[in-house]
Amino acid sequence: MSRHHSLVISCIEGDGVGPELFRSARSVLDSISEAFGLRFEYANAPAGDKEFKRNGNALPESSLEAIKESDACLKAPVGESARDSILKIRQELDLYANIRPAKNYHFVESKFSDVDLVIVRENTEDLYVGKEVTYEHGNKATALKIITKKASARIARYGFDLALSRRESRNAKGKSPSVVCVSKSNVLPKTDGLFVKSCEGVSKNYPSVSFSNMYVDSAAMNLIRNPEAFDVIVTTNMYGDILSDEASEVVGGIGTAPSANIGDNLALFEPVHGAAPDIAGKGVANPIAMLLSVKMMLDWLGKTKRNPDCNRASEALLDSISVVGESGVKTSDIGGSARTDEITRKICQEIKSKKLSSGAKNGSPMESLVTNCE
Repeated sequence: MSRHHSLVISCIEGDGVGPELFRSARSVLDSISEAFGLRFEYANAPAGDKEFKRNGNALPESSLEAIKESDACLKAPVGESARDSILKIRQELDLYANIRPAKNYHFVESKFSDVDLVIVRENTEDLYVGKEVTYEHGNKATALKIITKKASARIARYGFDLALSRRESRNAKGKSPSVVCVSKSNVLPKTDGLFVKSCEGVSKNYPSVSFSNMYVDSAAMNLIRNPEAFDVIVTTNMYGDILSDEASEVVGGIGTAPSANIGDNLALFEPVHGAAPDIAGKGVANPIAMLLSVKMMLDWLGKTKRNPDCNRASEALLDSISVVGESGVKTSDIGGSARTDEITRKICQEIKSKKLSSGAKNGSPMESLVTNCE
């Protein structure tokens, strides 16, 4: 890719604290552009509660088209319309792999120190397809849980490929690559049972990766008891949603939890947390989850666009976040007292100090999260 080619980023500013976090992300991307010669163009793709109030549709067709035509989508959290916005985007664009890392950072206090796991969540099926009905005059309701062999095997392959891409860093710590399939197949033998059988079938093609099954209640318990033992967790939509929130708290808080929604040709990046309307407009929201989502986006762009400047920028961003956090400049949810704009400003300054550093590398600690997404 030409050094001067612009990368088009579709933008969902979201609700609640979303616009504040998006301003932080834009400031950081501007600093990255200045420091690493990357050019970004932004395409507005409004979605969420505000858009629903404006025109009765939380996800206009024009926004969906803007996402399709962009190189990547960056999304801040939305509010009560999540089902009609982000869930619809995931399903309509077949962003089947929801990637949610949980990792210890030195600047975030935690009871643990060596957690480095990734939850790989199937993103298009399960109860989240939204097929619910009520009857008996509203006194009874049912929801349809959909699991297919195709989607289950596809997400399993993603998880195993990810475990292999993380192998080098795991071996450096004396750990082997592993995949844990999480389900409740003892109670749901048809649906979760199909998911487990599909994962077991895929596992036979990856003899160098340790594979095991775990019930979701045991997984929830072990994430608290021994989270360092996990490498890659592959699971269905609802279990992955719940376990990833738990995992983020294990490493210090959901305010530092990023995520990616990845398909074969498109990807959307967003913080795990919600819109937090109780603190909206107060300038105290933690921008780190949003900025780590930017980092994951840069990793993905570096890989899919074959642009090493994106990889260098990703590494510089992660290092800048760490330097600023370790200096004590952080929000109250992780033990500091700084405001959103102060943290953003200092991270931007740190990025600019690394301008076209000759020592920059082509990789980064989280790059392996997106290495198999071409």
